[in-house]
Amino acid sequence: MCRCMPLTQKSLDPGPAIKSSRLIIATAGALLTLLVTPPASAAGGTTATITVQGGALSITVPTDAGSLGTLIDTVGGGTVSGSLGQVQVNDARGAAAGSGWVASVISTAFTPPSGPTIAASALGYTAGTITKTGTATYTANNPADLTGAVPVVTATGITGDNSATWTPTISVAVAGGTIANVYSATITHSVV
Repeated sequence: MCRCMPLTQKSLDPGPAIKSSRLIIATAGALLTLLVTPPASAAGGTTATITVQGGALSITVPTDAGSLGTLIDTVGGGTVSGSLGQVQVNDARGAAAGSGWVASVISTAFTPPSGPTIAASALGYTAGTITKTGTATYTANNPADLTGAVPVVTATGITGDNSATWTPTISVAVAGGTIANVYSATITHSVV
């Protein structure tokens, strides 16, 4: 004979031991999911820097102007004039407001292979039109004697980087009775 219990709610209850096992398995599964799932990335910024250093104040001049011209000797003399070529000052110093620079020139005497020279005091310099970039006031000084270093273009009231470009004309006063020959000189520019 069968000693079976009738089916009741109580007989379907798995009991506390099985309930406890199911709870442990469910908790372990949840923990395993947490361990396997990669953590969410936290957003973050990266700081990057660059350095810009001040540039230089420089002058660029032609290496050879060639012939400034020819003059036929007369008793009264005359003037030979010609283009020296393009001169450019670049100021990349990032200069403070109100700064400036001065481009100067000096020349040797015009000297022939032999004989008397034409003194640098007989040379004149005319800057002509100045093409500008940046903020500054440019002044052409146009000296009439290149014996010593003399200002030819001055920049004042500078704000930031700037440049100036000009094509000067050199004038040479040739006295009457100057010996026929080819004369040459070195004209040197500088900027401070």
